[in-house]
Amino acid sequence: MSVLDELSQIGVSIWLDDLDRHRIESGNLANLIASHCVVGVTTNPSIFEKALTSGVAEYAPQLAQLKGSDVDTAVKALTIHDVQAACDIFHETWVNSNGVDGRVSLEVDPRLAHDTKATIAQARELWAAVDRKNLMIKIPATLAGVPAITQVIGSGISVNVTLIFSVERYRDVMNAWLEGLELAQSNGHDLATIESVASFFVSRVDAQVDKELDALGTQQAQSLRGKAAIANAQLAWAAFVDTTQQSRWTALSEQGAHVQRPLWASTGVKDPTYDDTRYVIELAAPGCVNTMPESTLNAVADHGVSRGDTVTGSAISAQQVWDELATIGIDRIAICEHLEKDGVAKFIDAWNQLLTSLSETLAEI
Repeated sequence: MSVLDELSQIGVSIWLDDLDRHRIESGNLANLIASHCVVGVTTNPSIFEKALTSGVAEYAPQLAQLKGSDVDTAVKALTIHDVQAACDIFHETWVNSNGVDGRVSLEVDPRLAHDTKATIAQARELWAAVDRKNLMIKIPATLAGVPAITQVIGSGISVNVTLIFSVERYRDVMNAWLEGLELAQSNGHDLATIESVASFFVSRVDAQVDKELDALGTQQAQSLRGKAAIANAQLAWAAFVDTTQQSRWTALSEQGAHVQRPLWASTGVKDPTYDDTRYVIELAAPGCVNTMPESTLNAVADHGVSRGDTVTGSAISAQQVWDELATIGIDRIAICEHLEKDGVAKFIDAWNQLLTSLSETLAEI
């Protein structure tokens, strides 16, 4: 049994954090499903920016058909085409997992991250346009995004909540999810058809905390390098367990609702001195999702060593890590707020770069 098989046996759903037309048309995605236990795909504005600016040959036929279109229309058409194709490839996985896996995520325009009404409207628009039941609409966990989560789930739409960094915001997300299911129920939707994941970002936390630890330069600070991100995710898991043990969730589950699974995102290491499998192996737990770039997926397959469930029961030791970080001036809340703002800004920058590049391509056509 491969380590990917072992992780799947534990209950980790392995998703790929990447998508482009070459991957779809070459058979690469289908091969990863068959050989690497991949049961889902996530995308984001940065991924589509890279795909659409580096894979011009694969997109050329559709671009020719889009001649004369405005750039926003063209972007939607190109991304929707890829997501529909990926959903079709994952259809069998979706059926075999009773709708839990086999999911493909498509994010709303990142420029709407601080606009609740516009986020809700576009989420509904994208859901209708893709027209695949195994789609997930990605909504950022900003202050404006949280109420949108409730309304979109309440419309019977499956949602991937993205850019979660703090446990506090994660609790807000879980509350929005529960409110959404309650709203969906009152709107007459079948709760069993609604799936949701909450994407808790990992490696970016270590990158930011390690930067501050290096600035301190003390022996204690150096001893804490690389510990923050995993501890942060373990605390998120404890919050998840707490929420799903409450009667509010029990009542919804009895009506057929599926749990909103924690999804570990940003799982490629940023520091080359770290083990490139750490954000997969150290965050294995029954019922979680881990979405990873192909380089991380291949690293885990090649030399990862499963240590079983490395999350359950870890809350006390995780809190001790953050307590020690706090004693030397590392402010968890401030770091998470910074990372959220930075994450939104990076996605907007990637989207704007995509629009600029695509505008030039359309003009050339």
